[in-house]
Amino acid sequence: MYKLIPPRPTFNMDMSEEEKAIMDSHISYWNGLFEQRKALIYGPALDPNGVFGLAILEVESDEEAQAIVAMDPAVTSALNTYELLPMLAGYVRQ
Repeated sequence: MYKLIPPRPTFNMDMSEEEKAIMDSHISYWNGLFEQRKALIYGPALDPNGVFGLAILEVESDEEAQAIVAMDPAVTSALNTYELLPMLAGYVRQ
């Protein structure tokens, strides 16, 4: 599970043009991961205390997950921070 943490709680409503460009690159990056079947689901989580990004990755190892996160433009730009946690699948719909 990948949680992308924005630089401030109001980020989704007041990002600068430079921040928007970074986030556009971030979205393109995750679209590609989705097409490669590495991202099962991703998008903004609408927390009333501050929107954040959430993704569930489908990867073979923790190292692969770390590598994916390390290449995210929202992370490489140092705009956002993140949490990456392993998740054991209880049930997965086929």
